[in-house]
Amino acid sequence: MEELDAYSRAVSAVAAELTGRVAAVRSGRGSGSAVVVEPGVLVTNAHVVGDSRRGRVEFVDGAGADVAVAGADPLSDLAVLRAPRDALPQPARLGDADSLVVGQLVVAVGNPLGLAGSVTAGVVSALGRALPTRSGRAARVVEDVIQTDAALNPGNSGGALADSSGRVVGINTAVAGVGLGLAVPVNATTRRIIRTLLADGRVRRAYLGVVGAPAPVPAAVADRHGRRSGLRLAEVIAGSPAARAGLRAGDLVLDVGRRPVENAQGIQRQLFDEAIGVPLPVTVLRNGAMVDVVAVPTELG
Repeated sequence: MEELDAYSRAVSAVAAELTGRVAAVRSGRGSGSAVVVEPGVLVTNAHVVGDSRRGRVEFVDGAGADVAVAGADPLSDLAVLRAPRDALPQPARLGDADSLVVGQLVVAVGNPLGLAGSVTAGVVSALGRALPTRSGRAARVVEDVIQTDAALNPGNSGGALADSSGRVVGINTAVAGVGLGLAVPVNATTRRIIRTLLADGRVRRAYLGVVGAPAPVPAAVADRHGRRSGLRLAEVIAGSPAARAGLRAGDLVLDVGRRPVENAQGIQRQLFDEAIGVPLPVTVLRNGAMVDVVAVPTELG
C-alpha cells in the first residue's frame, strides 16, 4: 500500500483523535454537535440548545448520555453541557485560535446532516471576522471569528475545528455560503465564558451603549500618539452610560480603560461582569482635540 502523503497523514491523525470526542447532540427541537472539553463537560453552540435545559449526546461508537444544559450564552453562541463523567470519552485538547495564521490547515469534525463522525479539511481562509449575534434586544458581535473553507453543513454546528496537531481551535457555528464556514475561536475569552457558564449558568456583561466602526486616526494625531486607527461612534444610545458620560456620535474613540481601541471588539473585551458599576475612562478625539470622559457601565439586561 502506497504511503500516505503528509497532508493525508495530518488529517487522518486529527480524525483518529477527535471523532470519538465529538458527539451528536439533540436538545428539544435543536440538533448539532458537541465537543468534550473537560471530564463530564461538553461545549456546543447556544443556537443548538435554544431554550432547552436537557438533551442527549451520542458518539460514533454508539455510546450515549443524557445531558443537562449548564448554561448558554447567545451573545457568544456558546453553550455548556454536563453529563456523568464516566459516560463521556476523554476530553479533546484545546488550542489557542489567537496563534492561527491564514492558510493554515484545519480539520472540522461533526455530524453534518446527521452523518456521525464526519471529517472535512481545509484552510483558514480569513481571521478577525465578526459574527453578529442577538439576545432579546441586546446585540453584539462575536470577535475574531475564524473563516474556513472546510466543508460545513447543518449538523456541524457545535462541532470541533482543529489544527493539524488535533487541538481544538474553534467551535463551528455557521455556514455562511458555499465553501465558507465560520467558527467561534477557542481563546482566553472563550475559556472564560465556558468557566463562567459552568459556575453561574450565564455570562453577565457590562453595557456602555455605543455603536461604531473602525476609522483611521488623522495623520497629525497618529504621528504624535503612535495610533493609526480608532472606533468612530456612529450612534450613542440615548440614556445609556455612554450618553450620560458625554460621548457623542462622531467621536473617535482611542482608549477605553486606558487600553488602545481600534474596533468594537476592543471595547467588548472589557465589558464583562467586573466592569459593571465601575468607572471606565474613555479617551476620544473630538473636533481635533483630545477629550477624556468617565463612563460607568450598567449591567446588560
